[in-house]
Order: sequence, then C-alpha cells, then structure tokens
Amino acid sequence: MECRGIFKYSCLDFVFTVVGVCAYLFDVGSDLWVAVEFYLHGDFFWFGLVVSFMALPSLVVQMFSWFWFKYDRELEGFKAQTSAEKIVFGGEGRLKLSLLHAFQLGFLLRHISAVEQGFWVWWLGSQAMEYVVYVTHDLSMLRLIEAFCESAPQLTLMLYIMLRTNQARTVQYVSVVASATSIASSVAMYHRSLRSFLPDKDKQGWGSSVVYFLWNLLLITPRMAALALSASSFPCCIAVHFLFLWVPLFLWACLQRTHFMDSTGGEFLYRAVVALIWYFSWFNVAEGRTRWRSVIYHSFMVADGGILLATWWWNRDAELTRSYALPVVAALPSAYLLGLLLKGLYYSCFHPKLWAPPVQVEEDVPDGQVAFRSLPPRTAPPSQLRNKRMASLANIFYSAVPPLPHICLENGNASNGVI
Repeated sequence: MECRGIFKYSCLDFVFTVVGVCAYLFDVGSDLWVAVEFYLHGDFFWFGLVVSFMALPSLVVQMFSWFWFKYDRELEGFKAQTSAEKIVFGGEGRLKLSLLHAFQLGFLLRHISAVEQGFWVWWLGSQAMEYVVYVTHDLSMLRLIEAFCESAPQLTLMLYIMLRTNQARTVQYVSVVASATSIASSVAMYHRSLRSFLPDKDKQGWGSSVVYFLWNLLLITPRMAALALSASSFPCCIAVHFLFLWVPLFLWACLQRTHFMDSTGGEFLYRAVVALIWYFSWFNVAEGRTRWRSVIYHSFMVADGGILLATWWWNRDAELTRSYALPVVAALPSAYLLGLLLKGLYYSCFHPKLWAPPVQVEEDVPDGQVAFRSLPPRTAPPSQLRNKRMASLANIFYSAVPPLPHICLENGNASNGVI
C-alpha cells in the first residue's frame, strides 16, 4: 500500500471502523425516518427534497466507489480477500460490481469488507494488514465525500425547514444531530487517515486531531447556518447562489490540475466534488504554497457569509425571530473567527513540519573548484499494494521542502510543495 513498517492496524483502528459503520447506518436510518415522517404528515415537498438530498449524493459516492474498484482490480497484488468481495468479484465480477453500485450498495460493501478484514487482522493476527489499511484509507475519503455531498446539504436543509416553519419535531432534531455527527466524524477520520502516512504518527497525539476537528466544525457550522438563514428569507435564491459559486469553484479546481483519479471522467467528477466541498469548507488539493490560496478563500467566505446574514437580517420577520436573531448574528461570526484562530493554532503548533536536510554530494567543476549538489532524502521502499490516492493527498497536506522522506507514491518518490 505505502511504506512497509509504517502502517499498523490496532484495536483502536478496528473500533473506529465499527463506529464508522454504525454512524453510517444511523445516518441513513435517520434520513429515512425524516422522509417517512414528512410523507405521513402530508409534507410532500419536504419529502421530495429529503429524498433528493439522499439519492443524488449517494449516486456520487457510489460512482467514486465503482471507479476505485475498477482501478484497483488492475493493480498488481490487489485481489478480493473478504467473503463479501469474493462473492461479488467471482464469475462475472464486472457485472456484479456494476449492479451492486447501481443498487447503491457499493459503499456498504466497503464497510462490510473493512469490518470483516479488520476483525481478522486484529483478533487473529492475519497477515493481510496492508489490505485492511488500504480499504480503511479509501473509506475515510468516501466518508468525507459523503459528508459534504449529503450530510452538509441535509443539515442545511433541516435548519432551513426548522426556520421556515418555525417549529421542529423530534425527528428533525435527531437528523440535525446525526448529520453534524457524521460530518465531524468524517473530518476527524480523514485527518487520522492522512496522519497515518507519517513515519512518526505515534508521536502525534490526539490533541492535533481534536484541534483539527474543532476548527473545521467552527468553520463549517456557521457556513451552513448562514446558508439556512438566507434561504429562509429567499428560498428560490439559494439555488442561484449555489450555482453562482459552484461554477467558478469548479473552474478553479480545474486550474489546479489535480491528478487524483486514474481516468479523465473520474478526475472531472473529483473536481466537481472538490468545488462542492469548497462551497462549505476549505480543502487542499494541489501542491505548492497554500497559505495565500487559503487566505483568499476564507476572505471570500467571510464576505459571502456577511452578505447572507445581512440579507436575512433585513428581510426577516422581526416578530418571529426576536428570540434568536441577535444571538445568531453575534454567534456565527464569532464562531467563524474562533475557527480561524484554531486553524492558525493547528498549523503553528500541531501540524508536523516534515523538513529533512538534503544530502550533500561533491561534484567536480572547472578551475579546480569543488561544489556540492543537494539531493532529496531517500524514500522508504514502497510495498506491493499502495493506496496512491490517499498518499497523494497526504503528501499535499504534509508537504515540505525538500520532498517528504516517508510518503511513498506510486513511483516511490514524494513530490514538492509547502503548506
């Protein structure tokens, strides 16, 4: 998968895998509960919106899962190892795989495979540790995609419905909590997955993950709340607002020249999802200095959020919103500012500085002089099974100058960049 001797699968990893499956099933169950409640109460418009916000993101996640299964089956050393995968990949494997994803079950297959293989590795000491870590890394990315394609829009929708109707049933509170939990856990697990590529990951305590979780939560939640508040005043304009931002964000993602997927169609899908993630939160996808890109992004988000709050404030129903208008207007900017401060704290105190001194090599030059040429640090030898998708994202997230010494990509070399 990546570098031998770096990756381990512990009891805690298995627990997180099981918790991730439970959170996924709970999130799906709560969404279905909300849809059924709206249908039974005759709220067919809300029922249609909830179902749409479930079906379309699920289709996107299944497409990523299908693409990755297709890519991985062509890799040397990759083969079905769990009972569920052997059933699917046996015989007419391509047809079974396509049908499984068409029925929206591909993501569930990955969860089942991760739990089964993780159990054998943890409990019986199976030798397939590389494979279970490979699957777990893919799951962390798929959960992140699901969080921003499904959970974030659904949470915004639930907040909008509660504001629009000025009432909320228990099931709506449950859905809000489930969506928030799904987003928070997905962000934390994605960070943990990237951190596992570090050679000294055991020295990275839980403090870094907690701070990472908090600053993302404090930046994402005010964004969704501002969108919901604005939509409660201008319901028809929120779709225009989304398209007005998503299109330039998609073009910006294309200009980053990302190389995450192994096909042109898959890469355009990835860039479209990156643009959707940027609609809610910052996500680094390209090598090079990201400080100014991040400053530009957050400055734009602050300006856009301020416009959303201002339009809601001037067009709100003063009588209905009297109890929460001022606290909300004060709390959302404060939370976002606190999130930015925590982000700065993370990159100052917790983000690993993976700089390694270059190796000096003597070179003969004319006139009897001796010069030294800097060579990048050696990378550890790659293993047979490599998850180059997550390795590339980890290299971007934990990049430094010169190249990272322990993040192995497909060709065994780490690329340059500064975060």
